[in-house]
Amino acid sequence: QLDDALHEIKRVIVGQDAMLERLLVALLVSGHVLLEGVPGLAKTLTVKTLAQVLGGSFSRIQFTPDLVPADLIGTRVWRPDTGDFDIELGPVFANFLLADEINRAPAKVQSALLESMQERQVTIGGETFPLPKPFLVLATQNPIESEGTYPLPDAQVDRFLMKILVDYPSPGEEAAIVGRSLNPEVDVRELLSLEQLGQFARLVEEVLVDRDVIAYAVAIADAPRHPERYGLRDLGKMIEYGASPRGPIGLVQAARALALLRGRGYVAPTDVSDLAADVLRHRIVLTYDALSDGVSTDDLLAKVLAAVPQPQAPPASVTGGRRRA
Repeated sequence: QLDDALHEIKRVIVGQDAMLERLLVALLVSGHVLLEGVPGLAKTLTVKTLAQVLGGSFSRIQFTPDLVPADLIGTRVWRPDTGDFDIELGPVFANFLLADEINRAPAKVQSALLESMQERQVTIGGETFPLPKPFLVLATQNPIESEGTYPLPDAQVDRFLMKILVDYPSPGEEAAIVGRSLNPEVDVRELLSLEQLGQFARLVEEVLVDRDVIAYAVAIADAPRHPERYGLRDLGKMIEYGASPRGPIGLVQAARALALLRGRGYVAPTDVSDLAADVLRHRIVLTYDALSDGVSTDDLLAKVLAAVPQPQAPPASVTGGRRRA
């Protein structure tokens, strides 16, 4: 069913296979996603199509500098006929919230969104309202424009499970995109209900994780903090600080979902290494020297993955051992 849902999305979205796979991973573990790429790479269309295939409610907010928290979460409205206030809920009350150009909103709006992302609830006039389940924030960010933008607070960036870099399609994929634009729009079918998605999310919790795999994920997160321990002394001057414990926690959780998508009941070390950049790239802060030299977090994570040895033994949970975490 998950494969069928993924195939249905690909009837609309050409290429971007890695992004689509990671969006499903985030859905299965209820993690928010930050998509970064230049305009026109179908980020908005991807999120909208995902909501149609999964049958959830979809809401899109175009973030602008004049946005206020009430535009996001809702507000109290005075009703003269009743002499009382009514609560008008905002567009945040949806299963899939697309926060378009999230870095254009001021601090108060970011604070309101932070409560929604972390607590899955909003507070209006002292009253708390739970958000629908599942609730997933899919935010987009334009990397080539800085005028009129607000850098996202580190506390908010850390709430995103993954930061996915959306790149240009290949020439062949782009030719297919242009060809599809000449035909009528595809009618997307709902192939997976939210209830079924919840069942798969519960299956993810049953995917086994070996202790060695957990240690591998922790080592990947620890290497940028203490590079000298892993023979990466030259990385010390490039990294201001590394990922918090949310990094390896999110990495292992996402690896469980990826293992399920790949048809396994256990996490392999390759599941962890394949997702390491997506889960950790936004949690590592580079020094000024690294930024001035044009070094990216992906470059550093590639060195980390090359230096940290993968567990060689097969998962004991599969071979009958007693090493299940």
